[in-house]
Amino acid sequence: MSKQVTIDTEECIGCQSCVEICPDVFGFNDDEDKAFVLKPDGGDIECAGEAAASCPAECIHIE
Repeated sequence: MSKQVTIDTEECIGCQSCVEICPDVFGFNDDEDKAFVLKPDGGDIECAGEAAASCPAECIHIE
């Protein structure tokens, strides 16, 4: 069973740390200054976990 990766965009502060750590899973919307998930159902879940742990807004969730 795969894990779901989500970002609470209301809480995202646009620091782009998740994109720097895990560009295969996360992207950045320059118009909204918010990160978004490229692969909500897949990708490197270990990398996504590192990004979640480094997120200063704690808005990345893996379920």
